[in-house]
Amino acid sequence: MKSKIIIRYLIFLAVFLIGKEGIAQHPPIFTDTPLLMGLSARAVRTFGKFVSKENANIYIQPLAIPFNPSSTSVIGAIAPFVRKSPKGKKSQSGIGDVSIFFKQMFYKRDGKGKTFRILGMIKQKFPTGNTSETPAIGSGSYQTTLGLVGGYITTKYSIFNEIGYNFASNGISDHFIYNFAFGYPILPPQYPPRQLNVYLEFIGKYFVENKQNSLFIAPGIQLIPGRRLTIETGIQFALIEDVPDSQKTNYIFVLGTRILIF
Repeated sequence: MKSKIIIRYLIFLAVFLIGKEGIAQHPPIFTDTPLLMGLSARAVRTFGKFVSKENANIYIQPLAIPFNPSSTSVIGAIAPFVRKSPKGKKSQSGIGDVSIFFKQMFYKRDGKGKTFRILGMIKQKFPTGNTSETPAIGSGSYQTTLGLVGGYITTKYSIFNEIGYNFASNGISDHFIYNFAFGYPILPPQYPPRQLNVYLEFIGKYFVENKQNSLFIAPGIQLIPGRRLTIETGIQFALIEDVPDSQKTNYIFVLGTRILIF
């Protein structure tokens, strides 16, 4: 059943990939972006994230609020609402671990109809989520992520790459982050702005102490009906997941929006 769903999504994506040429200048759905203006960084973002596991269902609704001190930097905060529902046990919900982040672009090279950019990123997560009840809403750990994000964006396609390292406290394993995204526009350039993009992403983590690896494939689609709104959805399936069978992920589904309000 799981393999059939994966095949359907890949076929769906392939059909779109042979469509029209256009502009792919908006951020991917799961991977970070080096674009720091407009809907890429200045928009308030929220999405519903549903995680289906063998032993539990998890719903996460984060709210990300950014601010641009300059055209080459952005700061912001992320506050997630979390609901965990272990199978056969009582559910718990509440505000999870709150994060703040800072991004600074330090390389930019523009050409005709294309640009290449790299930024540095630091994110600090605080253990604000409740851990006194089971299941715990928070991690109980201070976590600091340092990373590099690159992007090569043209009028025909876009490629994004994110690498980073997450330092964790309180006995939680540090992990490497390695994400990749390929974007393709369906609609041709037009004014007022109107875009339809598809993405194929790979989301990876390697846990250092546990020596466990996880790699997910993530097709998605993104609609930009105007310069102030993005609607996007995507789904992740595990290609590699080094955890016990009882903890494995069936899929992760995301549906959300970005709204430019300032």
